Amino acid sequence: MQGNNFSGLISNLLCNSFSKLTPFKHNSHQAYPDLIATDPSTRRTVGLEIKTTIKIGKGGESHNGHSGWHLIGCFQIDEDTGDIEFVHIMLADLGGHQAKDPDWKYVGSRVNAVTGSRRTETYITTAEGTTKLRDGTVYLDANVVSHRRWRQARKGEVPPHSIFSQA
Repeated sequence: MQGNNFSGLISNLLCNSFSKLTPFKHNSHQAYPDLIATDPSTRRTVGLEIKTTIKIGKGGESHNGHSGWHLIGCFQIDEDTGDIEFVHIMLADLGGHQAKDPDWKYVGSRVNAVTGSRRTETYITTAEGTTKLRDGTVYLDANVVSHRRWRQARKGEVPPHSIFSQA
């Protein structure tokens, strides 16, 4: 199985878990965002897009680069059991590629020189977007992930909730 398809499968399983265990419920199999929840006090709908990757510290990758809340789950596969283990989970409200100060940048759509097929459109988080995600770390397995070596690119101060905060 291709790595991106496997990560997509893990994303779907994580979405299903959120849908069963949190106020966030499935929006649609194809529509953005993956999950939505309505705040009963304000009746405001909030979306959550979920992506997973085996590339720890990578940041975000998307086919659309939308604005909104994004959760990135970094995982590894236990070599002995084959179990999926989440080692880093990041959450941030990212500005879409069309925003004034976007957290996404367009990296295009590559054509396979041999087959002529074109990969779908792809956006990745900017350095600032990746730092926003890392600042929003909600889970980190320090036995696996060494975040101290990650570069940061930010506008403003390190937020007190960040893994990079000295507080």
